[in-house]
Amino acid sequence: MAESLRLFVLAGEASGDRIGADLVRRLRTRTGVEATGVGGADLAAEGLQSLFPMSDLSVMGWSDVLVRLPLLLWRARQVADAIIRGRPDVVVLIDSQVFTRVVAERVRKAGSKVPMLLYVAPAVWVWAPERAAKLTPLFDEVLAVLPFEPGVMAKLGGPPTNYVGHPALGRSTMREAQPESGPFLLLPGSRAGELKRHMGLMRAAVDALREHPQVSGFVLPTLGHLHERLVAEVSAWAAPVEVVTGPARDAAFSEAVGAFAVSGTVTLELAMAGVPIVVTYVGDRGQAKRYAKQEKPPMVGLPNIVAGREVVPELLFPGEIDFARVAPILCSLLDDDVAIATQLAAFREIRALMQKGAPEAPLVDPAERVLALAAQPRPLIGS
Repeated sequence: MAESLRLFVLAGEASGDRIGADLVRRLRTRTGVEATGVGGADLAAEGLQSLFPMSDLSVMGWSDVLVRLPLLLWRARQVADAIIRGRPDVVVLIDSQVFTRVVAERVRKAGSKVPMLLYVAPAVWVWAPERAAKLTPLFDEVLAVLPFEPGVMAKLGGPPTNYVGHPALGRSTMREAQPESGPFLLLPGSRAGELKRHMGLMRAAVDALREHPQVSGFVLPTLGHLHERLVAEVSAWAAPVEVVTGPARDAAFSEAVGAFAVSGTVTLELAMAGVPIVVTYVGDRGQAKRYAKQEKPPMVGLPNIVAGREVVPELLFPGEIDFARVAPILCSLLDDDVAIATQLAAFREIRALMQKGAPEAPLVDPAERVLALAAQPRPLIGS
C-alpha cells in the first residue's frame, strides 16, 4: 500500500454518509487518504466528489426499489466499473444492503480481487438468515455496528465480522434526568418512501399530544434538503411544528420529553441520549406479506434488538394504518413515570454494552480494520 490510502467508499443514505465521513477522519489520523466514491454532505466535507447524487440510492422497501430499479441498476454498473477501473487499495460499501450486494457481485464477477468490506451488517437475524453465507464470496470482512452481530454472522457462515461500535455512541451523551416538560420529537425518516408512509402518523401524534401538559411543542429534526418540503407539509397541522436541521437537532434531543420515531438508526441515537421513545413502522406491500408469514414477527426497534427484549413499545402497521392506536400508546408513555424510568434504565445498560462490545467480540477501531485489509497482498484482476 502506498503512503496515501486510495479508498473507495459508498454511502447510500444519511446515516451511511456520517459513518463514511467518520471513517475517513479516523483514517487521516494514521495516513493520507485519497477518497473516491459516492456520498452526501458529510463525505463531501471530507473531500469526496461523489460520482452521482447520493439521493439516487435513497430507497426503503421493495416498492421503492421497483419504482427506481432502472436507475439503481445503472448506478450499480457505474459504481462497479469505477471500482474495477480505479483499483483502489480498499473498498468500503456502507449499508444499502441490496445495492451494495449488486455492486459487489459485479466487481467479483469481473475477476477483481480488490479488498472489499461491508460496513453495517445486514439484518440476517431478522429476515432470511441464509443471506449471511451468500456474502462470504463477496466481502473480505464485515464491520458490524451492533455488538451481537459478529456472533450471529459466524454462526450463519458469513464473512469474518468485527464489532466497531455504533455512530449513535458519538452523536449523543446520556442525559442525567428526564425533563418535566419539553418538546416532543417527530422522526418520520428521511427517504421518500418513509416520508410518504409515515407523515400521517406524525400528524396523528400532534393531534394526540397538542394539549398534553408535558408537551411544550413539537420538533421535527430532518436533513437540510428536506427542510423546505417538510415545513410546507406541517404548516396546516393542528399545532405548530418546528422543522430543524444541523445543531438544532442536538439541542432538541437534549430537551425532548419524548419521541415518536420510525424504526432505524435514530431510535438508537434517541436511546443513547436518554429520550423515551415509541417506535413505529409502516410496511410496504412486500414487507407486509413477509410479516404475515412470520409465526412470531421480530422486533424492529434497535434498542429492543440490542437489549434482546422489548424495552420500548413498537407501534407497527404491516398493512393498513389504524390511526386510533396512536394516541393511547403515546399518552401512556408520557403519563407513566415507571415506564419512562424502565426505558431509561435499559438505555443505560445498552450504552454500556455498546461501549465495550460482547465478550466474544470486543469493540475495535474501524480504521484499523480497513488499514489491515488494505495492507494485505492483492492479486491482480483475473488472477
